[in-house]
Amino acid sequence: MASAFGHAAGAIAISQLFKLKTNLSAGIIGFGVICSILPDIDIIAFKFGIPYESMWGHRGITHSIFFAVILAIVSGYFLSRSKKQFYASSLFIFLATFSHSLLDAMTTGGKGVAFFAPFDNSRYFLPWRVIKVSPIGLKNFLSEWGVSVLLSEFFWIGIPLITSFILLKIIKTNKQ
Repeated sequence: MASAFGHAAGAIAISQLFKLKTNLSAGIIGFGVICSILPDIDIIAFKFGIPYESMWGHRGITHSIFFAVILAIVSGYFLSRSKKQFYASSLFIFLATFSHSLLDAMTTGGKGVAFFAPFDNSRYFLPWRVIKVSPIGLKNFLSEWGVSVLLSEFFWIGIPLITSFILLKIIKTNKQ
């Protein structure tokens, strides 16, 4: 998996795209950041002896398009006060949540992502597997491996997002 830092950065970058057209509240953006990390709740499956390859295992159902859609619709319903806000909030939450799966599918380790669970448990990677896989657990993350993951994420996630953020600011400034 990419680290929680990489996933959160992705959600924050996605929120900036929405600021061009809508005004998402700080609360919805914060919730989107949480949703970008939420798919890794499935690591508790290891504690219950559920195998990685199971639909209920790591990178299974919680990393699927289905999970992101359901979470987005339910969250959008409870977080929105109007139809327009529902659509914007739901789309943002979907993209923030599903960005997790896309980033995980770009890592150098693991067994792939079950994008189509619960309908198909096949695991997939994207053709670009450039992000160093993050160790599971805080103790393992606070190591040389964790530092190399952060450097990898800065190069493959941080720099492109910072560049995109700067370009969006330029575009927004030129529109005014």
